[in-house]
Amino acid sequence: MKGRATILATILSLAVVAQTAVAAEPFLPAGFQTRMIATPDGANIFVRSGGKGPAVVLIHGFGDTGDMWGPLAQELAKTHTVIVPDLRGMGKSSQPAGGYDKKSQAGDIRAVITTLGQDHSAVVGHDIGTMVAYAYAVQYPDKVDKLVVMDAPIPGVAPWDQIILSPPLWHFNFGGPNAERLVAGRERIYLDRFWNEFAGDPSKIDEATRGYYSKQYAQPGAMRAAFAQFNAIAIKDVADNRVSSQTKLTMPVLAIGGEKSFGATMAVVMRNAATSVQEAVVPKAGHWLMEESPDATITLVRDFLDSGQ
Repeated sequence: MKGRATILATILSLAVVAQTAVAAEPFLPAGFQTRMIATPDGANIFVRSGGKGPAVVLIHGFGDTGDMWGPLAQELAKTHTVIVPDLRGMGKSSQPAGGYDKKSQAGDIRAVITTLGQDHSAVVGHDIGTMVAYAYAVQYPDKVDKLVVMDAPIPGVAPWDQIILSPPLWHFNFGGPNAERLVAGRERIYLDRFWNEFAGDPSKIDEATRGYYSKQYAQPGAMRAAFAQFNAIAIKDVADNRVSSQTKLTMPVLAIGGEKSFGATMAVVMRNAATSVQEAVVPKAGHWLMEESPDATITLVRDFLDSGQ
């Protein structure tokens, strides 16, 4: 009887350990170095870096911080110098009053890359990070070896005018003092809306992940900065990109969409902004590619960066 009880206790203990492992908070690999880098216009960008080899920059979006890239960063660090910034106003970076247009944030990324002693790099972006990655490639085309954009429109680039009419994208124009008051103390509710409505399978964004990011976005000033990221789209990003997209990018581009989100439309967008676009759709996934289908997403990015294209 005692033996059976011991076995049962062991099984239960292993189950708890397994559940904890599955539901761990997002994190970057151990050994990545941390640094705060000042940009020319006075923002302070928190960045982590690790690995050795050609540089690759991973740019997160809304609802996440740089921590979202943990599994991809671990894989790429085997063969690359991996650079993971928190966008201005998000995560551990500072929250300046302005500069949330994507052209200015591309300048932030350039400051990060050069301060870390790099010049050329591949650039990978998701969500708002996709918009910043595109702006970076436009401003520094001779410094970008390859570009990966994941599941987000590029403001001003066709079919933008149709995409922006989608009712679920109302949050692009949601912001200001009253919006901040409405969301204050309810950050988890607001973020759950994105995780639930834009996921192919909301259960893939587990409680540990939701709780972790909710705490980040509940910090003083964090939602103001997050709203500013979206509000800058109509104020400046659309006009900037309508001009820049007239000259197409020539570096190799991988456009990844979730099957239950942007899907093949991601490649449609990029073919209106670049000449060499490879299309990829992650089966069954929604918007949250790294959370919903990390293995497939990692394979796509790694193979593209390692290819001779």
